[in-house]
Amino acid sequence: MSNSSVQSVDRAIAILEILAREGATRVTDLASELDVHKSTASRLLGALEQGGLVEQTGDRGRYRLGVGVVRLAGAATAQLDLAKESRPVCRRLAGELGETVNIAVARDGDVVNISQVRGPSAISGQSWTGARTPPHATSSGKVLLAFGALDVPAELHRFTPLTITDERQLGLEEIVRRGWAAAVEELEPGLNAVAAPIRNIDGTVVAAVSASGPSFRLTPQRLPEMGACVAEGAQEISQRLGYYG
Repeated sequence: MSNSSVQSVDRAIAILEILAREGATRVTDLASELDVHKSTASRLLGALEQGGLVEQTGDRGRYRLGVGVVRLAGAATAQLDLAKESRPVCRRLAGELGETVNIAVARDGDVVNISQVRGPSAISGQSWTGARTPPHATSSGKVLLAFGALDVPAELHRFTPLTITDERQLGLEEIVRRGWAAAVEELEPGLNAVAAPIRNIDGTVVAAVSASGPSFRLTPQRLPEMGACVAEGAQEISQRLGYYG
């Protein structure tokens, strides 16, 4: 990113902070506080208005924060609530299963891990928090696909010899029926995982909780038992979010 682009971002952030502090403010006053020309302030406000982050008031020339800020704040709060409410359950699952437990959500067609708890048997120090992974090659992603939180990608890329690249073989209907999904060395060789859906208060699947570990320990024979355990944990997290369906 160029220095001018960074400067524009800094100024846009400053505008939002001023509006949060002062309320509805005239363009000329914003330009004065930012020490920029009025045309520069107007251009920045136009970009923010297009994104719904600011809006003009009835008093011509004055701007205030827009509903887009509320939407972003709500999304951030929901994610923080999810991470907070799931933490005790993830700790328990990690202790019982001995494996790494993650919470993942859908973001722009991918799966993003927002929280991780390592179990006592975990042998890898890798942190998946913040990592983006493809939905078709992960247990959490398959859950989000099966329950409609994500659309199946147009192209299913291969990551290992066991990656499923045919949508018909993902078994999404079976995942819905049994309540959990598995990935067997589909993203990384030697890594297996199971995941189950987390629902919010209205029953919508908003995330997945998964347990992952080495394939020599999370054998295919053990996956159904782990899947059932993770599904129980997912149900408990859903109840903590207000779902009792």
